[in-house]
Amino acid sequence: MSRSRTLALRILAPASGILLFLQAAIMVTGGGVRLTGSGLGCPTWPECTPGSYVPVPGQAEGHLHSWIEFGNRLLTFVLVAAALVTLIAVLRAGRKDLRVLAAGQFLGIFGQGILGGITVLVQLNPIAVASHYLLTTVLIAGATSLYTRRKIPAQKKLSPLTADIFSRVHITLSAFVIVLGTVVTGAGPHAGDINAPRLHIRIQNAAQLHGGAVAFLLLFSIAFYFAPHVSEQTKSILRIFFIASIAQGLIGVIQYVQGVPELLVATHLAGSAIVWIIAWRVWLTVQREEKVSA
Repeated sequence: MSRSRTLALRILAPASGILLFLQAAIMVTGGGVRLTGSGLGCPTWPECTPGSYVPVPGQAEGHLHSWIEFGNRLLTFVLVAAALVTLIAVLRAGRKDLRVLAAGQFLGIFGQGILGGITVLVQLNPIAVASHYLLTTVLIAGATSLYTRRKIPAQKKLSPLTADIFSRVHITLSAFVIVLGTVVTGAGPHAGDINAPRLHIRIQNAAQLHGGAVAFLLLFSIAFYFAPHVSEQTKSILRIFFIASIAQGLIGVIQYVQGVPELLVATHLAGSAIVWIIAWRVWLTVQREEKVSA
């Protein structure tokens, strides 16, 4: 193995880990922008305010809000750098199996930037906000796959039919819970700006629907755990998923009872990223297996 490829492989491990962390982090910081009412701190895009790419004194939305929104935009450049380093490492290491995943991260971040711009231009329409969030969950899934395969290539796993079906339903339910979570957000009070539109649904109804889906997911996870032909590796990660989901559910209940205070909402948002990563790991244990050598 050449020195260049060896170096690239060494770089790939930390680079893919940093990329995954940043993908989850930007989900939380994006939520922070919304929770502080800074969603229109930069009221236009790609400029922050007409005639300037950075905040200027006296902006209508408030100078602090402008810097909060601008700071989140700057974090995107850090994410682009991490994705670029990861992509170069994949190419230099000759990891053909990771090229699509790495390129998808790089291109997906640019897609996020464009979608974020559209979200600002449509005045934080909740459908656009939800789409922005859901694209991040897709990128987190891709980054998780990239990170788990950083050392050894993976191939399609011929799992028993029972485990295969359970894993497909489990990841679908997990994604559905996240989608319903964006509905709660779209109906809730933290719109990102006082004048942002809201979904025409009572937050109580949205929260009950979301909570019911979470309860069903937890019950299905138990059934998945005790289903026949489920590997010990899958069961191990399912246990972690169940514990994390219970904790996430408790935070959700408390924040609802307390009137969705910002700090608890931010904690719940971070928890959603963690639970989704674990759910995707459950999926990977059933659908992918490692080869013997790199």
